[in-house]
Amino acid sequence: MGALIGLHLLLLVYSLSGFFSKNAAAQPVMSFQFVLLYGGMLAILFGYAIGWQQVIKRLPLTLAFANKAVTVIWGMVWGVIFFGETITLPMVIGAALVMAGVVLFAVADGQDQAAQSAAAQGSEAGPDGDGAAGSAAERRASQAPEEGDRP
Repeated sequence: MGALIGLHLLLLVYSLSGFFSKNAAAQPVMSFQFVLLYGGMLAILFGYAIGWQQVIKRLPLTLAFANKAVTVIWGMVWGVIFFGETITLPMVIGAALVMAGVVLFAVADGQDQAAQSAAAQGSEAGPDGDGAAGSAAERRASQAPEEGDRP
């Protein structure tokens, strides 16, 4: 759960790169403001790249990528706060669909991981249920005929 919260905080910061890039684009190229804003965007992306590596160590890649979709919602929020943009009904519907997709994916991924965990625990049990399945080589060796049993 902590890794997922960390991912969403990281995505919040990552979404701010759009604020810096949009403001940098409005400045004359190579002016002080352009360099400052463009540098801010690069700093955010650098921090995001390092944070992303830490997140994917702790979360399945499919789950992490599915959650990146929430940056669309953060983009809408930053558009309203920083640029005075208005949120329209189609935008709200689109954001709701994005969130529904993220939630459905997270739920399905959780169920899939639970099923894999249960299957892994079941395969660890030996034939007599004692939890000692042994390696595949040990099982084959125990099933092979003895030297004196061969015709």
